[in-house]
Amino acid sequence: MDIASAAGFPAKTKRASGLIKDAKDVAIPTDVMVVGFADKLVVTITQQGRLAQWFHVPLDSAHRVIAGAPHVDFEEEDGMLPLPHLTPTTLLGGTVPERDATGQLLAVQLASIITARNKDENRMVMLGLGLKDAELERQSFLELVELIGTCL
Repeated sequence: MDIASAAGFPAKTKRASGLIKDAKDVAIPTDVMVVGFADKLVVTITQQGRLAQWFHVPLDSAHRVIAGAPHVDFEEEDGMLPLPHLTPTTLLGGTVPERDATGQLLAVQLASIITARNKDENRMVMLGLGLKDAELERQSFLELVELIGTCL
C-alpha cells in the first residue's frame, strides 16, 4: 500500500510482508512498514505481532562525513558494509545484549542503504523492531534487509 499527497499528509507509507527463517529454519511471517514523515523515516519490523525495541540513526549534515566518498555499490561483496559515520542509538528495549546488537546492526544497515540511495537525505531513521529471535543467521539478515529495501 502506498499513500501520499502533495501536502505531505497523510505521511507516505509503504508496507511489505515476507517469510524470514529463524534459527531453526522455520519461516516466520514478517511485516515491514516504512512511514516517511517530514523530519523522520520510521521503519517497523514485526514478527508474531511484537514490537520490543526502538533505535534511531541521525542522518543530518552534522553527521555527514562522506561528502567526497566514492559511491557505494550494494551489488559488490563489501557493499553491504554499513557506513562508518552512522551511529545507531538504542531508545527503548536494550536490556538483552544480543537483541541490542542485532537491532543496532539493522538500524545502521538501513541508514546506510538510505544514504546510499539518496545522499541528500537528512531525516532521522527510527527503527521499531520485534523479531522472534535475538540473533539472525546471515541469510535471514540478508533476506530481511532485502524485504525492507522493497519499502524504501
